[in-house]
Amino acid sequence: MKPYQNILCATDFSQYSQVASERAAELAQYYGAQLTLLHVVDHFPEDRSNEQIAPENADPTAYRKEQAHASLTELARHLGQSDARKEVRFSTYSAQHEILHVAKEWGVDLIVLATHGHFGITAILGSTANGVMQSAPCDVLAVRAS
Repeated sequence: MKPYQNILCATDFSQYSQVASERAAELAQYYGAQLTLLHVVDHFPEDRSNEQIAPENADPTAYRKEQAHASLTELARHLGQSDARKEVRFSTYSAQHEILHVAKEWGVDLIVLATHGHFGITAILGSTANGVMQSAPCDVLAVRAS
């Protein structure tokens, strides 16, 4: 089996994504692979905290990008992967679409992301993890956080 060289870990900064990012860092360390941490600000945010709303005197896009990049930098430090590539993408599509786009653009050979283990209507409609697994151009590891 060919070792992974380029691992993409998509994160929404949730507790679920924390577990997935730790697994991605372990795999990057094991294989000596480049780790990329990706956060997508999509057009259809389900939950938006007041911390994500820019102050009146700030450009909303620049504010959100700065916040996300700072969070990625802190995550990389926590993982012991300070040299990880950190990418924030804004998309008018879904996070799933952007994750797949980045994976193809950068020649990723493993995508790691969290699965929340939703059931019912969420499972019927699909989730980001499920959509990525169905359409990815490479291996996908969906990490279930308990």
